[in-house]
Amino acid sequence: MKKIQILGMGCAKCNRLQENAEAAAKSLGIEYEIEKVNDIDTITSFGVMVTPALAVDGEVKAAGKLLTPDEIKELLK
Repeated sequence: MKKIQILGMGCAKCNRLQENAEAAAKSLGIEYEIEKVNDIDTITSFGVMVTPALAVDGEVKAAGKLLTPDEIKELLK
């Protein structure tokens, strides 16, 4: 099971990134869990200074940009 974390303070782009991540995981047919991380100390502990950010299984894959479902699918494979 993939653990997908959306790092951000709840802005529109963060919410959209979550929607895109869910769409990507569903289209791949993988088991996943999505967690929204909005605590600033936790976000910075990942080394992220710009949100939204996406982490997969605890590893930051992208920060500071809104990824498309297709871009996220490549990161989940």
